[in-house]
Amino acid sequence: MKDFSKEFSFKTSRSSGAGGQNVNKVETAVTVLWKVDASEVFSEDEKLLIHNILKNRINIEGFLFLTVSESRTQLMNKNKAIEKIIEIVNKALIVPKKRTATKPSKAQKQKRLDGKKKLSDKKENRRFRF
Repeated sequence: MKDFSKEFSFKTSRSSGAGGQNVNKVETAVTVLWKVDASEVFSEDEKLLIHNILKNRINIEGFLFLTVSESRTQLMNKNKAIEKIIEIVNKALIVPKKRTATKPSKAQKQKRLDGKKKLSDKKENRRFRF
């Protein structure tokens, strides 16, 4: 898990939602911007991986951005934004393992067939015979 929070830039804006007059006066919503290509923390392969996975969140200029307005204070929103963007990028860097196709063993096949046979016998014994 890499900490690249020194490369962030922030914008503030007026938040919507609850807060009364405070909403109309104070800029509490925080937008965190991170230029993916200019990062010195990640290698070129990691940057390419981030671009591919987070392509819907990266704008034309190459900025990954996230806006948070959950809290009523700017500092709490800034901290949440930093946490979220680091979490999103670190999740994007995880490469899932390739699944290798396997066949069921003979014992597994036999166990399945035995279970089916047992259930079949049980139902057969329930039938009414003349």
